[in-house]
Amino acid sequence: MLTRKEMKQKARQSLRKHYLMFVTVCVAAAILGTEFSGSLDGIKIESREERSTKTTVTGIVGRQPNLSDVVLEALQGREEESRELSQELKDQAVQNTKEGRGNAALGRSRGVLAGFVNSITSGSILVTLIAAVNSMVGSAGVTVFLFIVLSLLLSLGAWVFLFNMYTVVSRRIFLEGRVYEKLTIQRFAFLLRVKRWTKVSLTMALASLYQMLWALTIVGGIIKRYSYFLVPYIAAENPDISPKKAIHLSRKMMHGHKWECFVFELTYWGWDMLGSLTLGLTAIFYSNPYKTAAFSEFYAELRDLAKEKRIEGCELLNDKYLFEKADEDVIFEAYGDTLASFLENEGEEPEKLGGAAGFLANVLGITVINRQDERAYEEYRNGQSKYQMIKAAVEGKVYPERLFPIPETGKRQRLETLRYMRRYSVWSVILLFFAFSFIGWVWEVSLHLITDGVFVNRGVLHGPWLPIYGTGGVMILAVLNKFREKPLVEFLLTIVLCGCVEYFTSWFLEITHNGQKWWDYSGYFLNLNGRICAEGLLVFGLGGMAIVYVAAPLLDDLIRKIPHRILIPVCITLLAVFGADEVYSNQHPNTGKGITDYTGAWIEEEKVRT
Repeated sequence: MLTRKEMKQKARQSLRKHYLMFVTVCVAAAILGTEFSGSLDGIKIESREERSTKTTVTGIVGRQPNLSDVVLEALQGREEESRELSQELKDQAVQNTKEGRGNAALGRSRGVLAGFVNSITSGSILVTLIAAVNSMVGSAGVTVFLFIVLSLLLSLGAWVFLFNMYTVVSRRIFLEGRVYEKLTIQRFAFLLRVKRWTKVSLTMALASLYQMLWALTIVGGIIKRYSYFLVPYIAAENPDISPKKAIHLSRKMMHGHKWECFVFELTYWGWDMLGSLTLGLTAIFYSNPYKTAAFSEFYAELRDLAKEKRIEGCELLNDKYLFEKADEDVIFEAYGDTLASFLENEGEEPEKLGGAAGFLANVLGITVINRQDERAYEEYRNGQSKYQMIKAAVEGKVYPERLFPIPETGKRQRLETLRYMRRYSVWSVILLFFAFSFIGWVWEVSLHLITDGVFVNRGVLHGPWLPIYGTGGVMILAVLNKFREKPLVEFLLTIVLCGCVEYFTSWFLEITHNGQKWWDYSGYFLNLNGRICAEGLLVFGLGGMAIVYVAAPLLDDLIRKIPHRILIPVCITLLAVFGADEVYSNQHPNTGKGITDYTGAWIEEEKVRT
């Protein structure tokens, strides 16, 4: 077995090969709160109001309130008291994070994600829903019960099927990065491709449940943490393994290696301290991916030992080519027919358009209509992209998906219809603009409803759209058209582009509306004049990737099915209504509580108390 020094050396080699991808994977984990969430605490600075000493007068004497107290007060019709208790729970979460207690992600004092999580854990969202439904049905007991069940189910579902199992996705990417030179963005969806997302989610949920129960014994919790340490790696290698077998196999493989794993973690103590001193920057940009890559090497070593000792269940570790490259004969047997078929049917590149139409089509990826030659161009571009992927697999540069133990064929055919190397017609662009604007409006209205318990028509305009989202989405598709074949470059440029759009929009609105603000990021670390901030740009970057590679192709496929005799009048009507809204809102902008004076209801309540 390799020494710790040798494993770290190999980890650094992997990190150099895939630095941007590894950092992106770990940042996404931190945002989701699955791992490394403490690394993001340094990129937020609390506002003056949040640093104030907090005292809350409640009817609960002699002990700290909890979620059941909040629900009980709401059930008894004392809405004001329940909101005060809920606020105290939020304050406690913030204070716990300041003092290094509990999960740091739950104690954030600024940001949308923090508000969402704290609204759930403090029960404020339940109070709002209970009060709203009570006013309609008049049955407090039934209302409370239904909403508690629904809230818990939604929270549990999000944790089981997204947050908790993302660890498996990240481990798969790190393991592939050990052997192969390239990592494609499609590997984030590998569990969907083999239809094992649910099974892996249940595996991780069962391991977490066992760990939680063992944690009640304190010592047992520490020991079992290392017993179950390899579960996400095992599930990443073989998503088809049953939850109990994955846990059992992890216990067998970690037998005699728990202390070794503990000491290995301790060797990163210096990096953890450096991360704290640098406000999490060294953790985000180096030590988090470095540590994950090192423990991927640790898993590979324990896997080899398990195979060598023939421990029970080791035959389930069956993804041979995740740890070594396939021989040429094996590769050509798997890909030879496809490669030969492609070369035989490869067409010539369609002639490029000239003039203004050529500029729109070749540079921005926009056409007036989807003509037959545009379809041919789309088929050619996507064929070229597919060929490059097959070629990379044959050359041993990427993981050979066709050699994966679980067949991906059925799912692959559907995913390949999401051909993101395409041009969008003017009419598609118009409808995509309104689709993204509406989605952005729903997003912000929902967040305001969750965090403050009030429906507010967000935005400058009066209609159900936020054009900054539509403009950003369309600009990502057009301005960054040339970078779609390079997802990591697309991601970074999306952040820059969205930052420019958001900053300019904020500046323009302020100078045209006498300094009136519709958003303000003051108090966030790495904010620029309160108009943009690092946390928001990271979310925009991830959202932009979803637009380019999933949402826009899906919506465009649907739009193409609409006959032009219907499509064109719909677009013209939407533009006319939108234009009227723009003219009216220029004279009578949408302002008021929760729109232009929005800072978050819980901060406003804090101001009143202090």
